[in-house]
Amino acid sequence: MSRVGRVERTTKETSVLVEIDLDGTGKVDVSTGVGFYDHMLDQLGRHGLFDLTVKTEGDLHIDSHHTIEDSSLALGAAFRQALGDKRGIVRFANASVPLDESLAQVTVDLSGRPYLVHTEPENMAPMIGAYDTTMTRHILESFVAQAQIALHVHVPYGRNAHHIVECQFKALARALRYASEIDPRQTGIPSTKGAL
Repeated sequence: MSRVGRVERTTKETSVLVEIDLDGTGKVDVSTGVGFYDHMLDQLGRHGLFDLTVKTEGDLHIDSHHTIEDSSLALGAAFRQALGDKRGIVRFANASVPLDESLAQVTVDLSGRPYLVHTEPENMAPMIGAYDTTMTRHILESFVAQAQIALHVHVPYGRNAHHIVECQFKALARALRYASEIDPRQTGIPSTKGAL
């Protein structure tokens, strides 16, 4: 069974292509024009063992907001598409990932219902290179809205902004990987409703 998603999204602000294979090996090819965001997408693919392609051309002459937002929306839609009817998946998973002084705890339910809870240390540095650190929550909001998953991301402590954001993407990758894996004991949809 092929679990692949492919989404093209074109607006007056951006042109986005996302392809994801949930059963890949972590092969990543990303180019959004926002270096730190590319680095985070690389973490997502490699640590999730997803084969991931993201190609975005956006209105970076304005700022990176539309480029990051639309890439995240397309990524969520592609992830949902790749899950199909979710037959046989584990569904729930969590992962804790440290990065030096920072720790991220991520819990996910591939529920079909979008919901995000996100906490990270206050008073983070506002920028990492050209990346606005307030975009992390918006990336997750956009992804969750299209993937239709419940996602809880908690960073109880951390000092370096790069580490705080990166450990979130690594933990997200692991949690999504574990939740989307096929459970050999699960023959149907993992829900008493019979649908997710």
